Amino acid sequence: MIELKTRWTENVNPDCPLPEYPRPQLVRKDWQNLNGRFEYAITGLNENIPEKFDGEIIVPFAPECYLSGVGRTVTENDYLWYRKKFVLDSCFNGKNVILNFGAVDWKCVVYVNGKVVTEHQGGYVPFSVDITDVVTDGENELILRVYDPTDAYWQDRGKQVRESKGFWYTATSGIWQTVWLEPVSDVFVKKIKITPDIDNSSVKISTDYDGEATLKAIVKDGDTIIFAGEIERNDAVINIKEQKLWSPENPFLYDIALALCDENGNILDAVTSYFGMRKFSVGYDDKRIPRLCLNNKPYFQNGLLDQGYWSDGGLTAPCDEAMIYDIQKMKELGFNMLRKHIKIEPHRWYYHCDRLGMIVWQDMVCGAEKIDNFVVGFLPNIGIRKAKDSNYNLFRVAPEECRVEHEKVMYETIDNLYNFTSIGCWVPFNEAWGQFDAKRIGTEVKAYDPSRVVDHASGWHDQGGPEINSMHRYILPVTMRKNDGRPFALTEFGGYSRKIENHMWNDKKSFGYIMFKDKASLTKAYKNLFEKQIIPKISKGLSATVYTQVSDVEFEVNGILTYDRELVKIDEHTIKQINSKMKY
Repeated sequence: MIELKTRWTENVNPDCPLPEYPRPQLVRKDWQNLNGRFEYAITGLNENIPEKFDGEIIVPFAPECYLSGVGRTVTENDYLWYRKKFVLDSCFNGKNVILNFGAVDWKCVVYVNGKVVTEHQGGYVPFSVDITDVVTDGENELILRVYDPTDAYWQDRGKQVRESKGFWYTATSGIWQTVWLEPVSDVFVKKIKITPDIDNSSVKISTDYDGEATLKAIVKDGDTIIFAGEIERNDAVINIKEQKLWSPENPFLYDIALALCDENGNILDAVTSYFGMRKFSVGYDDKRIPRLCLNNKPYFQNGLLDQGYWSDGGLTAPCDEAMIYDIQKMKELGFNMLRKHIKIEPHRWYYHCDRLGMIVWQDMVCGAEKIDNFVVGFLPNIGIRKAKDSNYNLFRVAPEECRVEHEKVMYETIDNLYNFTSIGCWVPFNEAWGQFDAKRIGTEVKAYDPSRVVDHASGWHDQGGPEINSMHRYILPVTMRKNDGRPFALTEFGGYSRKIENHMWNDKKSFGYIMFKDKASLTKAYKNLFEKQIIPKISKGLSATVYTQVSDVEFEVNGILTYDRELVKIDEHTIKQINSKMKY
């Protein structure tokens, strides 16, 4: 475990880190945060609960990272165990108890008071379980058994490896997002689905709940009520008069409150949420060039690759302020889009993108074996990127369970993040990692969620699917592709690198595509790249860019920010000046 701290490290409260309400899209007044001190143990693959635990871990930080207080690696031969004693708060009196996990990587069994209450597989999506029948008014015991083989198996894991090097990063095992309890009635809102329709000045709302109740809604524009009344539980349409459109320049959000009432008008459940009126689509400009559009107008998306790793917390940001800093700083520099790279963030990150005005391209988390063969793994680096991904052996996705699991989690991810206004593009595959049947999958994702654009195979082995002609280009000059009816996007490029002593993960093994010795030379190269290769291509059809990257990550030193977020490595004025030209 390497101790490179951030400006927020010392302010993390080990008794209750990340204290904010974890689900901004479906908020209840009462809840109980279980983050903080747990006991932990790492054992062999023995299913018996350990009689003795190894020590203390600070949840939701993974054992591999500094903020957990552990600093140990979990292997494919281990079980990771958690134990916490808790007493229910007074708000649970007479209520049912729902136990929620933001994310647990990868496969877990959950015990409450000695009984198995649920099992879950998938390291990046939330899950919940009703534990009413097993909890007591006194002290309760929560235990988790987690199995996370990381790169020794085929499961979706992103860039995690047991031994980090180059652009492969330290594993995140076990609990890495908030654990919490909420009190509910027998009839309660399980989830809501909100779909804005700017073409018809309306929003469609579907509310999932069991049992019978009257569903009431209030929609507000600030302090002004624009709708109040009963709605249907499925596909209720609410008209939005004089709608205010969401954009990075004006990230306006409407508030909505929902209540389930019994036949006497008593409130059974009440939740609040929000939405933005916006539309992401593909269209044409006045020269008949295919473009990405926002709110029915061509809109250049000027973005950055965002890995979402932290030097002190791994996949888990040390605090809410840290997540806000990355988003706000990139917006201040003039960017309007972040491509969240092979990671699913906690809901609060997307909420901050919604309210601050930052478009998000969301990658799906990949798995399968590492691609290291000549055709799929090497030829793309010299521009040969047309291998057919129906060849499962070539793409290292031969196990059927690997492919089935990826599709399952992909749709769970879309459902999980569907309501966030800022998400404008789904990316099912990146650079052949775990890629298979991308054209089919891209087409099916577009049908499943028509409200977003799809980049079916980002960067490498294009199968001609929806909806973007996507290129990655490092070191070699950026060239335009022939117009094939899809918007052309440079979805990874740059990676210009610089080492800064005392702000690196490891100064002896640092990695970068092109290295520069100081701020002046890096800034000059960055400026030349954009002014000579990027900006002139916008008028010719370039519709979006994703520069690599927001921050350094472990051995990678190609960030605009250092890994500890202390320094901006390129002259800020130059970045802002260039970004002012990144538009149609």
